Amino acid sequence: MLFQKEPIVVDGKGHLLGRLASVVAKQLLNGQKIVIVRCEEINISGEFFRNKLKMHAFLRKRTRFNATRGPFHFRAPSRIMYRAIRGMIPHKMARGSSALERLKVFEGIPPPYDKKKRMVVPEALRVLRLKPGRKFCTVGRLSKEIGWKYENIISKLEEKRKIRSHAYYTTKVAKEKKFLEAKKNVSTSKILEEFGY
Repeated sequence: MLFQKEPIVVDGKGHLLGRLASVVAKQLLNGQKIVIVRCEEINISGEFFRNKLKMHAFLRKRTRFNATRGPFHFRAPSRIMYRAIRGMIPHKMARGSSALERLKVFEGIPPPYDKKKRMVVPEALRVLRLKPGRKFCTVGRLSKEIGWKYENIISKLEEKRKIRSHAYYTTKVAKEKKFLEAKKNVSTSKILEEFGY
């Protein structure tokens, strides 16, 4: 991946959690700014119930004498993704903490990023990495089961965004079609052809 000054916007939908986290962690350490959107659509391999049991086992891990000291169990999909990346970075060192500052994670696609080009990471895509027929689950469903309260709000906002983006796309296609038609019917093009243009 080539270095870009502008942040790279990665669409999390259909990616495997750990594989995406490892690629993103490496890029962050190399100095790249990355934004991950639609974290609720990220996949985890293995059936839902098994992953739910793993998550509940993780929720039981706490400081014996004072639970407020950690470990902290993030419920939101964006924070689960953040924690997975944090585990692959030396986050207590200056290099690692500055790398994590270059990362942004979101559920859904919030306004500044809905109009930007979104990328995928081929080496982390579920359809390319997981054997067909294998079970998988989404981080959003897992989060909802362990106490994330905003799934309905995010889904409503996403429906509105999809309607807006579809309307934009149809107008864009119509404009391109008109432009091509106008290009064909220009009267000056025949005159220019005579002169070898």
